[in-house]
Amino acid sequence: MKRRSVLTHATALAASAIAFPAMAQQQVLTVGLIPSEDSRAMIANSQAMMDMLSKALGMPVKAFVAADYNGVIEALRSKRLDVAYLGPFSYVLGTTVADIEAFAVAETKKAGRTFYYSQVIAHKDSGIKTVNDLKGKNFAFVDPSSTSGHLFPKAGLIKAGFNPDKDFGRVIFSGSHDSNAIAVQNKKVDAAAIADRILDAAIAKGLAKREDLVVVWKSDPIPESPTVWRKDLPADLKKRVQAAFLQVKDIPWSDQGLLNGFHPTNDAAYDIIRDTAKSLNLDLRKMK
Repeated sequence: MKRRSVLTHATALAASAIAFPAMAQQQVLTVGLIPSEDSRAMIANSQAMMDMLSKALGMPVKAFVAADYNGVIEALRSKRLDVAYLGPFSYVLGTTVADIEAFAVAETKKAGRTFYYSQVIAHKDSGIKTVNDLKGKNFAFVDPSSTSGHLFPKAGLIKAGFNPDKDFGRVIFSGSHDSNAIAVQNKKVDAAAIADRILDAAIAKGLAKREDLVVVWKSDPIPESPTVWRKDLPADLKKRVQAAFLQVKDIPWSDQGLLNGFHPTNDAAYDIIRDTAKSLNLDLRKMK
């Protein structure tokens, strides 16, 4: 009888585990943000979204800003983050070391689209008007893992017959798009790579003046930055997380103005990023 009692109790516990899925044990959903601007400003600007997600999920949602793209990826890999907003290239890099998957992409009212462009900008006083004029000049990329701040402009310059590894005078990685806008505006560098939508925001914030800048090069459309989750999150939690994101709209979205809403996406949407990396002969696994 005692053995039957033990078995009955074990069966009850198993049934209880099924009735109360793993997501019930989740106490806080942590959301990672990429450092496109000052970290304090990013957290403050994202608070409305965190509050809306929290209400939809019925649990606290906490924002986290790492020092760089790799910091967000490492936090995902080590399971200190559940969800994160990554750049397209940093996402593709992340998939080589962390079990993550894109599930949503944002559209802002200002852009009205789920793609953007990379640009190379210069100060009008630099005399730089074409890609060839960049030879011997000092240049700023954003981050080695940045899509619009490194991968696409480098591939585009090579396609235009320019060798970024040899033809620049000096190359730096500033760490953020805002820093590049400021560096060009203040003539600290001759030219820099930047995302078009972040340049627009930097100009709106008074960090740069459009009349002082020249667009030297512009990329083809790049799929917008994905929101990703760890694949090992409970299926029921992932379902609720995606549903919560798809409900979010009409709130401030970082430095990009009001959010129109999120659209579902998937890993295959970012194959264009992988193809661009291959055109540069990049071994994604060795970059991490």
